[in-house]
Amino acid sequence: MKRLVSMLLCLALVSSCATYKTQYVSFKPPEAYPNFQVVAGAPMAAEAYADQAQATDAFGFDIRGAGLLPVQLVIDNKSGQTMEIVSGQTFLVDDNNRYWNVVANRAAVERVEQYTASGAMAAGAGKTAVVGAIAGTILGAAIGIVSGRNVGEALGKGAVLGAAGGAVIGGVQGGSDREREYRIADDIREKGLEGKAIPNAYLANGFIFFPGEALSAKELRMQVREKESGDTYSVMLKLK
Repeated sequence: MKRLVSMLLCLALVSSCATYKTQYVSFKPPEAYPNFQVVAGAPMAAEAYADQAQATDAFGFDIRGAGLLPVQLVIDNKSGQTMEIVSGQTFLVDDNNRYWNVVANRAAVERVEQYTASGAMAAGAGKTAVVGAIAGTILGAAIGIVSGRNVGEALGKGAVLGAAGGAVIGGVQGGSDREREYRIADDIREKGLEGKAIPNAYLANGFIFFPGEALSAKELRMQVREKESGDTYSVMLKLK
């Protein structure tokens, strides 16, 4: 019985400790991608994360479920000037030839914050309360057997205590959820390439976010601008 109680308490602790870990996404030089192109002297390439499992693995949470479709962009800026992406003229084309606008970093963060606040993370307190109730029930039975008390009475008291303990654990975990939301939002800001200047001689990589309502990613139609000269260039990168 003691072993069973120990195992169940461990289960309760594990269930209440789901954490978020920053994921670092690797990339290759532009020339290594099949859609590699040179634009204004700058080699560039892109890769879409339309697959939910692949996107979750890359970001550490279900970013597709949060309403975003990420496209990783790699630019080796050899143009001699600072480059930037013209968001208003950059589009994702899906398999049905429908065009999707860029989701600005701020809007992307808002989508993620709404998802983390109302989605699975918000259910942490309820889940741990249930686990606590189960643990309390078994613990009550153990106490009843050891002390020679009425086992049924001990079961009832143990369940009540377990539920209360689970709610406390869940509340503590819920408090950490907000911190986790901030970390996820910061990661999205850090990884987002939209609105960021790419200095000359920099090898830059980051993500452009598109609406998660797009179910597929066939092409990236993008416009880049050299800040000093104001010259703009259009590029089409096939994602399949």
